[in-house]
Amino acid sequence: MKRYLSRLVALVLVAAIALTGCSSSSSTGLVGNYRQDTLTALDSLRAAIELPDDAPEKAEAQSQARQSINEYISRYRRDGSVANLSSFSTMRTALNSLAGYYSSYPNRPLPQKLKDRLEQEFRQVERAIRRGA
Repeated sequence: MKRYLSRLVALVLVAAIALTGCSSSSSTGLVGNYRQDTLTALDSLRAAIELPDDAPEKAEAQSQARQSINEYISRYRRDGSVANLSSFSTMRTALNSLAGYYSSYPNRPLPQKLKDRLEQEFRQVERAIRRGA
């Protein structure tokens, strides 16, 4: 009896872990639709970039931006249907630039030159998304 009870508890634990690991809820709002996810990621990143450097929520916004970058790239990096789109290659370039800066200089504010370049790339991505590319 004890043996069956321990197996049942183990089975329930495995099922609970599997179900929580497979849940599709995302803390960054990615839903699996490339267009919508790209625009959501852009909005999140713009919010983090545009915050003033002395804002108390700046560190949390940067952390959220890094998580958004990681989830977006993880979801679409190996997706063959979006890999050849110009919007994805431009988005990947922008995300790599921002992630690299956050990794190398986590306590420094973003330089205006980088902000301007990111905004230009974000606009290119939005135009390409509207065109369907």
